[in-house]
Amino acid sequence: MTPKTSGKYTIKQLAEECGVTARTLRHYEDQGLISPERRGQHRIYHQQDKIRLSWILRGKHVGFSLSEIGEMLDLYNLPDGRVQQRATTLDRCRTRVNDLKSQRDDINTTINELEGFCDLLGSLKRSSDGTHWINQNTQKPLKAYSPR
Repeated sequence: MTPKTSGKYTIKQLAEECGVTARTLRHYEDQGLISPERRGQHRIYHQQDKIRLSWILRGKHVGFSLSEIGEMLDLYNLPDGRVQQRATTLDRCRTRVNDLKSQRDDINTTINELEGFCDLLGSLKRSSDGTHWINQNTQKPLKAYSPR
């Protein structure tokens, strides 16, 4: 069976083509995200399975859970020409972007705090009597730390 001519894939062929493991495909099947045709013990994947897998992988890449991906994929079969699927996916993507921007802001705040702390630590030296730390930039003793 060659996928290019038949549009059908074995588990190994689809896994290799999409850069995942056979175990991953079986997991997605167990989760109800893809439903290959079964012929005895063999799974036969079709072009539709490959398309669903590409959506699954894209969703995972941008941080959606398998549950969220499944909910969006389930909307594909509604008889509305995928209007609801598009609207829901767009809404969830916008929410994800906003969540990531918020996380980025939190990360930037933490980076700035850590950089300031590193600068402070790098500027310290022990006093000549060894009893306290001196800021080399200000020549003043280190004060107690107070978060901003």
